[in-house]
Amino acid sequence: MSPARRLTALGIAGTVLIGLGMPLLRGFGDDAFLALACAGGVIAALAASTRDIAGSRALAVIVGAGLAMRLLALSAPPILSTDIFRYVWDGVVQGAGINPYRYVPADPALAFLRDAQVYPFINRADYAVTIYPPVAQAFFFLVTRFSASPLAIKVALVACEGVTICALIGLLRLTGQSETRVAAYAWHPLPVWEIAGQGHIDGLMIALMMLGLWLALAVGRRYAGATSVVLAALAKPFALIALPGLWRPWDWRMVALVPVVMALAYLPYLSVGSGVLGFLATGYADEQGLSSGWGFTLLRLWRQVVGMWPHDTQVYLALCLTILAVLALWTGFRRVRTPERSLRDINRSIVMLLFLLSPEFPWYLLMAVPFLSVAATLPGWVLTVGGFMLYDVVPGDPQLSYDARSAILAALVAAAALVQVRIRHTGLTR
Repeated sequence: MSPARRLTALGIAGTVLIGLGMPLLRGFGDDAFLALACAGGVIAALAASTRDIAGSRALAVIVGAGLAMRLLALSAPPILSTDIFRYVWDGVVQGAGINPYRYVPADPALAFLRDAQVYPFINRADYAVTIYPPVAQAFFFLVTRFSASPLAIKVALVACEGVTICALIGLLRLTGQSETRVAAYAWHPLPVWEIAGQGHIDGLMIALMMLGLWLALAVGRRYAGATSVVLAALAKPFALIALPGLWRPWDWRMVALVPVVMALAYLPYLSVGSGVLGFLATGYADEQGLSSGWGFTLLRLWRQVVGMWPHDTQVYLALCLTILAVLALWTGFRRVRTPERSLRDINRSIVMLLFLLSPEFPWYLLMAVPFLSVAATLPGWVLTVGGFMLYDVVPGDPQLSYDARSAILAALVAAAALVQVRIRHTGLTR
């Protein structure tokens, strides 16, 4: 089979798998969905490794199949997550001229905004104000000016993915890699399901982050790139981890840029004072087990083996922050830099962040997926595809316990990292 036909066949196979996703999940349970996702990950990896096809022809196949996958996923019901209903609600509240950080959805002051399509499905409606930062809020407001519906949010986020793909193509050209590598993102099952299918705001965060990296590394506009990354963090804070890859030693202007951009973004919402931090500051850490430490997979597994120790949460967080700070300093103070090296450094920090802080929601892993195109590593593939192990959607289906699945995923990622180091060491010693 010629490379062009092989790529087309892979695209058709990946699209068929997406079409089967919801029926298999409902009919056969979470493990069937996991198997389907693993098959989709293999297809994306094989497509990304395809060579000897004219760039425009390959991109047409990749973008066309990726769009077909997303069109199929757009109709998926919000059974993996209900966050999208809060997005629509926040946009509607702002459209009524009300600060989204002021009231919980169940507050009588907002009763006139309630409907049967969105309000009944909002999570934490009776006790939590919104958790989403100001750039996410601006996005919700703008989208709901066109249509106050989950579908409108999904379509807008798929448009954001178009920005991500364009930025990835630009970075691939910059680093001299084949443009077919963009298939690693375009056909990866995680963004298909969690952005097009479930409409997670991570799609906006990733678009702004990758746009910032393209501006800084390909166009040479470091401050514009840094601004875009900070805006990405104001959609979802994890994006800040990309900033050290754009920083140059002792460039205090870029350091000062961060609080300035944040302050300007929060300015329209300051009528509630410190309330602009929303539920993030008033209960989220406790609810998710972050304050107690039970929300961190590695610490939870440690406790199950050796028991709880005094202050083990603080010790664990201090250790994690130290590791991440060392990686950030290593990246920021690197003397010899190339765009490819910077992308690899950022990717390593992202994978380490996700591994150590072990978010229990698979869509948090989305930010590692674009780097499978421009700075692929085996741990990145294992983490993003293996993250489907964390789903527990179908009640009563036979599955290993959540802790067992989390432990297996952590072990697989650690093993993949060891294999990656071994491969790298072998390559350097030859």
